[in-house]
Amino acid sequence: MFLVALGIDYNIFLMTRVREESLHHGTHQGISRGLAITGGVITSAGLVLAATFAALSVIPILFLVQLAFIVAFGVLLDTFVVRTILVPALGYDLGRKIWWPSKLASGKE
Repeated sequence: MFLVALGIDYNIFLMTRVREESLHHGTHQGISRGLAITGGVITSAGLVLAATFAALSVIPILFLVQLAFIVAFGVLLDTFVVRTILVPALGYDLGRKIWWPSKLASGKE
């Protein structure tokens, strides 16, 4: 549940910036610019959060070690694969259709 909520937060942050850039530069260029602008912040936040949960692995309770690994790995996977590769690639493939049902999908905004 935590990883899904985190992924949604990062996705909102990324796509809000992509939308702002798309208004001025078009969808494909907006995706590139939005990712370049937010990439450092999302990566830094993901690394800090993963390190925080990885710190639980030094506690000698097996359940916490397992939980620390799962959450830290999930955060890193979301940070480096989903947010930096999959979401921008999907947006690039869909083009303007990604903004449906707004006017930006039809190019009128």
